[in-house]
Amino acid sequence: MKTDELIAMLASGVAPVDTHMVRKRFQTALVWGALGALVVMLAGYGLRNDLAQAVALPMFWVKLAFPLAIAIPAVALTLRLSRPGVPLGMLWIALPLPWLAMAVLAMVTLAYASPEARLPLVLGKTWISCAFNIAWVSTPVLVGMLWAVKGMAPTRPALAGACAGLASAAAGAAVYALHCPEMQAPFLAAWYMLGMLIPPAVGAAVGAKWFRW
Repeated sequence: MKTDELIAMLASGVAPVDTHMVRKRFQTALVWGALGALVVMLAGYGLRNDLAQAVALPMFWVKLAFPLAIAIPAVALTLRLSRPGVPLGMLWIALPLPWLAMAVLAMVTLAYASPEARLPLVLGKTWISCAFNIAWVSTPVLVGMLWAVKGMAPTRPALAGACAGLASAAAGAAVYALHCPEMQAPFLAAWYMLGMLIPPAVGAAVGAKWFRW
C-alpha cells in the first residue's frame, strides 16, 4: 500500500473536532450543579421569608455579588488548569479582591458600630451552621466541576481540584444567600469566606488522586 493510500484510509470517516467541547462540558457541569444546589437549598432550608423585602436592599445584592465575583475568576482558572500548557495569566490576582473588599467594608462597619454591637455583627444568628451549610449546598456544583475537570487533562491535579472547589463553593454561597438572613459585612467576610474554603480543600484532596493520568 502506498503512503498516500494509507493516509487516505486513516483519514476516512474522521469527524471534525468540536472546538467548543471544553466550554460545553463546563457549562453542563455548572448548570446542572447550580440546579442541584438550588434543590438542596430549597429542600433543606427554603427561601428566606422576607426575600421580597430583602431584594430592595443594596446589601442583599452586595451579598450576592460577593461570591459571584469569586466564582467567575475561579471558573476561568479551572478551565485553564484543565488543559496542559495553558498559561494562568493574572487571573490569580482577581481571586482575593472580592474578599478584601468585603473585609474593608466589614472593618468600616465595625469601626462605626458601638463596642457592644461589634460581636453580634460578626456572629449574627447563624454563625455556628453557616459555613457548613454553604459547603453542603455547594456539593452538587462540586461534583459537576470535578466531573468536568476529570474529562480534561490537568497537569496540576490538586490545584485544579482546589480551583474547581472554590468555583463550586462560590456558586453554592450565592445560592445559599437566597435563604440566609444575615446581611452584615462582618458576618459575610468571616463565615461566608470560611464556608467557601471547605470545598477547595475537598477538591484538592480528590483531585490529587482522581485526576492523575
